[in-house]
Amino acid sequence: MITINGISTAADGKTLAQYLETTNYDPKRIAVERNGDIVPKAQYGETLLQDGDVVEIVSFVGGG
Repeated sequence: MITINGISTAADGKTLAQYLETTNYDPKRIAVERNGDIVPKAQYGETLLQDGDVVEIVSFVGGG
């Protein structure tokens, strides 16, 4: 199990890109931290989620 934004999720074995495809997140408007390190967008397709990972996904919201 992986903890994503505080919720246990069965996403181990998927790449970060594969997981994000199953969500409503806009990849252009998010930042992802995995186990305390920021994951560059260029690495989403090669970052393999593993059992015990802690992932935080933050969405950027524009406004004025």
